[in-house]
Amino acid sequence: MTSPTSPAEPGTPTARTPRTPSAIDAIADAYVLTVADLNPLAATAMGLTGYDHRMTDLSPAGYEALAAADRAVLAELADVEPVDDVDRVTLAAMRERIGLSLELHEAGEDLSLLNNIASPLQELRDIFDMMPTGTVEAWENVAARLAALPGAMDGYIASLRAGAARGNVAAIRQVREGVKQARELADPETSFFVTFVRGEEAAAVLDESAACSLVRKELEIGAADAVAAYGRLAAFLEDELAPQAPTADGVGRERYALASRNFLGAEVDLEETYRWGLEELARVIAEQEAVAAQIAGPGATVEEAVAILDADPSRKLDGTDALRAWMQETSDAAIQALDGVHFDIPTPVLDLECMIAPTQTGGIYYTPPSDDFSRPGRMWWSVPPGVTEFNTWREKTTVYHEGVPGHHLQCGQAVAARDTLNSWRRLACWVSGHGEGWALYAERLMADLGYLDDPGDRLGMLDGQRMRAARVVLDIGVHLGLDAPEEWRGDSEDPRWDADKAWEFLKANVNMDESFVRFELNRYLGWPGQAPSYKVGQRLWEQTRDAARAAAEARGEEFDVKAFHERALNLGSVGLDVLRGALR
Repeated sequence: MTSPTSPAEPGTPTARTPRTPSAIDAIADAYVLTVADLNPLAATAMGLTGYDHRMTDLSPAGYEALAAADRAVLAELADVEPVDDVDRVTLAAMRERIGLSLELHEAGEDLSLLNNIASPLQELRDIFDMMPTGTVEAWENVAARLAALPGAMDGYIASLRAGAARGNVAAIRQVREGVKQARELADPETSFFVTFVRGEEAAAVLDESAACSLVRKELEIGAADAVAAYGRLAAFLEDELAPQAPTADGVGRERYALASRNFLGAEVDLEETYRWGLEELARVIAEQEAVAAQIAGPGATVEEAVAILDADPSRKLDGTDALRAWMQETSDAAIQALDGVHFDIPTPVLDLECMIAPTQTGGIYYTPPSDDFSRPGRMWWSVPPGVTEFNTWREKTTVYHEGVPGHHLQCGQAVAARDTLNSWRRLACWVSGHGEGWALYAERLMADLGYLDDPGDRLGMLDGQRMRAARVVLDIGVHLGLDAPEEWRGDSEDPRWDADKAWEFLKANVNMDESFVRFELNRYLGWPGQAPSYKVGQRLWEQTRDAARAAAEARGEEFDVKAFHERALNLGSVGLDVLRGALR
């Protein structure tokens, strides 16, 4: 990779050696446009203009068209030679990502996508959070996409039916959760689609003109059709798919190993990783107990420290307006403190917009900026119904995870890297282990830099690290059917992990409301391999950094961690094996 040639002033892009796009870049850029054409929802997520009125074909034919495009681009890449290090990383990353996508397709995994958080059931609704709504044209796009949603839903149902014919059906727990979510979106009075098209955003743009009246009418029709489509999905899931769904949550070693590679971009020894997860969990608990003693006195438990923090009025926020303002203030302060000192943040990335999400699931997430930064990077907090009080000690580390130096710096820096990276590298490639691993790495980095020295804030960081370590154990244990440690077997005669053992284990290691813990457990059971990618990704990031430090010291050089971070983030999101190879 080309590297910075001179130090930058705070808030200015880092100077780079000019680079002429290569033949591999041309192939990668063309592939992004092909994907955008076949998957307009992905185009919206990437922030590419011109696709917001269209809908993705979620039928078996749609997935096969994407697979054909994957085969075609891999064939093209086989006939070109890299001209520099940037090309070499692109070639390795595309072959790994696209090749794995084909493996998943050939295994029929794309025909059985159903869980409680990340499947077409949610995607068809969540994409509207990312669509522009500031102009009449934007609302025309919303109306057109709503009109196309029923066809996409019918395609999704056809895919689930085709997957079932191949013996690929989500576990009954996920099917039932799907029914529940679909029913909520099918309610003609309270559905998101109904409230969205009648909400303040639409009212602020659509005036009383004849043209706007027509758009409003199309929006109402589209919302009603979307509601009906989710009703059809709920009925299909309940009446047709549920009777075919297995009761076992675990997917088995073969499917899990493929999923793990997908989320990490690396192949790991699953048993070794499971054992490491248990060791890491014990280490984090010990660190928590040491911090708890600082808060509540020698010998105090973590629970006693948490009670003190939760009762501290200086650490409370009342209402979502206060929450959003605190998120923004904390994020802005981190950007100002880190820029030009520990990172050189490109100018467009200095802006991060903190939002209260229109959903109410309890999740906190990040959406990257659009290609031209007209849509800024955004941190979203989805507040559950009835929750009005928030504790800052739990969440300062979350702001660093989702913002800077976490996802916003990582994603924004890649999007801004037009001078070196093609559009596939900047916009289209996302590897969970790389991204979520970096975000956890960023949390620990902020602690190391002194930004979490307050014992409460540090306990909050460790609280999140504990949950992430616990789910490495749970996820691998349940899906591979490994034996649980003695203390988590309860009265069961079967020593193997299952949902009941996982529930007791998770409750003991996650300091959150039980409704959140239940949602999280369902997520891990229905999305195998994804949850461990956070903590395992952090481990691989730390191993990569430590290897770079050891290599520098072996050469008699002082290790420059700021330069390491700069070089690593300038690669964009790639599989972790590719990352290690590029930084070696």
